[in-house]
Amino acid sequence: MRDQFGRNIDYMRVSVTDRCNLRCVYCMPAEGVPYVSHQEILSFDEIVRICRIGAELGITKLKLTGGEPLVRKGLPELLKMLKKIPGIEQVTLTTNGTLLKGQINELVSSGLDSVNISMDTLDADKYREVTRGGSVEKVLEGLDAAAEFPELRVKVNCVPLKGADNEEYIRLALLAKEGKADVRFIEMMPIGMGKVFAGQRGEEIYSILEQAYGEAEGYNGHLGNGPAVYMQFPGFQKQVGFISAVSHQFCGSCNRVRLTSEGYLKPCLQYAGGTDLKALLRNGEDDDTIRREMKHTIYSKPAGHQFASAYGENAGEGERNTGNMNSEGGTFERKEMSRIGG
Repeated sequence: MRDQFGRNIDYMRVSVTDRCNLRCVYCMPAEGVPYVSHQEILSFDEIVRICRIGAELGITKLKLTGGEPLVRKGLPELLKMLKKIPGIEQVTLTTNGTLLKGQINELVSSGLDSVNISMDTLDADKYREVTRGGSVEKVLEGLDAAAEFPELRVKVNCVPLKGADNEEYIRLALLAKEGKADVRFIEMMPIGMGKVFAGQRGEEIYSILEQAYGEAEGYNGHLGNGPAVYMQFPGFQKQVGFISAVSHQFCGSCNRVRLTSEGYLKPCLQYAGGTDLKALLRNGEDDDTIRREMKHTIYSKPAGHQFASAYGENAGEGERNTGNMNSEGGTFERKEMSRIGG
């Protein structure tokens, strides 16, 4: 369906859990965050019902996220249920990859269309430092296992941090050169812990890669459902993408909404506004009521985020805005990314 600005909203990111087996420095504090009780997390049947109604409104693509979605037991079964919904064309997954090797066979057989694997470095010690104890070897095993399925689109997501060794990003891009995965560099989002970490801009990473691999050409093929701009470097078998939400706002073409693991439908990542669909479900409301509320939420999607103005031109400067209200009258989101859905 169309929102108030005429954008076609056909993509919903669905968080299945707020839990994660890693503690990445820009995602949550070292001690973690208080977990929501299992009773407060949407059941699989509730997720399927919301997605079915969403499909009736024009949602055609779903992304399963977390937290870390693979810590939720039975995820392949949920995937299978979602793939059966009339109108759903794709169901994809974002994961840190540490549990992927043991589940990839069942996920693919259940209909998984694409997988995004988060990995900021190939260096074992640096990975352990950023994730506070994670094993990059397990992620690479998951990547290799996913690459065994030629029908599965595999992407690696990297959030480049200020002060990191530029050689890290040159090495990561080799995954695309060797044909193992498309590699995307994502600017740090000033949400939760991300507000106190400085990231590198897309242009900075492109310049680093250009010096290493030569000038790239724009890639016009269709590789995903989101806002990444893909480039084809000389001799690369796959593409390198850039998601530059802060430095190059792409809200005018945004096609997504988010469903949190607690059942809250969010029309924009930055703002706290949305609709508590779980309350409607558990109060016994019928499909027509839920459809009406979802339609209203989607239609009311704001024009765009204010990452730069609300949190400073660069992530890591702290909040310049002394209040928590945006110019459209909504409140800024205060929850950690794991509670929202990555």
